[in-house]
Amino acid sequence: DQPIPNLPGKRLVSLVVDYAPGGSTAAHRHPGSAFIYAYVLSGEIRSQVDDEPARVYRAGEAWFENPGAHHRVSANASETKPARLLAVFIVDTAEEQLVSPDNH
Repeated sequence: DQPIPNLPGKRLVSLVVDYAPGGSTAAHRHPGSAFIYAYVLSGEIRSQVDDEPARVYRAGEAWFENPGAHHRVSANASETKPARLLAVFIVDTAEEQLVSPDNH
């Protein structure tokens, strides 16, 4: 988590997300200011953002999420092997909550 010196009011946050075999996260949104780069470090991740079709990303592949995007599916594509994802956010400095699960 680091302020971006040449972008006042913005910070860069990087997180590693580990998925157990068959694991997933609930459908969610990120802050309206958050631009996200997601990179698969290991394993395979099934992802669906907004109305795009779900897709499996393998180690070395990446995608972007635009501010306010709805992350409908975020799951390990394997039932037997773990997976790991690097998420890099550019977000407003004041944003405290980076993930808001859907209210279902």
